[in-house]
Amino acid sequence: MKVKEVSQLTGVSVRTLHHYDDIGLLTPNCTTEAGYRLYSDDNLATLQQILFFRELGFSLKKIKELLTSPAFSRQEAFEMQRKMLHEKRKQLDSMIKTIEKTIQHGKGELVMTNEEKFKGFDFSKNPYEQEAKARWGDKAVDASKKKVAQFGPEIQEEMNRIYFNLAELRNTSPSSDEAQEAIGDWFNMLNTNFGTYSLEAFKGLGEMYVADERFTKNIDQFGDGLALFMRDAMAVYVEKGN
Repeated sequence: MKVKEVSQLTGVSVRTLHHYDDIGLLTPNCTTEAGYRLYSDDNLATLQQILFFRELGFSLKKIKELLTSPAFSRQEAFEMQRKMLHEKRKQLDSMIKTIEKTIQHGKGELVMTNEEKFKGFDFSKNPYEQEAKARWGDKAVDASKKKVAQFGPEIQEEMNRIYFNLAELRNTSPSSDEAQEAIGDWFNMLNTNFGTYSLEAFKGLGEMYVADERFTKNIDQFGDGLALFMRDAMAVYVEKGN
């Protein structure tokens, strides 16, 4: 199949397919003398695997590492992906139930406890763990994850509280006293529970909230524009030398 045909079949843009070829992630079976890329059935199976990994939050770099590993097994990878997708569906089902109850609660049809309002949110599972492991190594990430896990739901609840508090302030000035106090809570929470963040590192983290769409999407679940507001508030916090 030519690249345009593969694009029409899969929904993946021609530009993306060209990029996958350029970085050595998905190389067509052959190229004609006229320069047309031709994809085999085996290429399509690889593309399917790539798309499953992407849906699960794996970076292109990590996917390439997996696919080129001598120990890689396509069938084992499919089975692992199936398991991960089932886990993802369970969490989404739980969150759907929570939001349905929240809607009913808003209509006065039922009463929710504070605990029920946050059922389904799970910040102990990092969807970008594999990419982090590729960047910093299994030992560092596993140690960090173990530290997060030891705090349990209390820390998750604290994170939610800060996020929701900031979300309520996101339409105000990032330099306001209320915003600075709230972002200060975030700075202190990170330094108390997740390592040591200098002011510059804190500012850089804020930039990442906006620069990386995955962070933006995750944070903006608490309110549209929250990631941008947090970035600006974090920059002000650093400039003031808090």
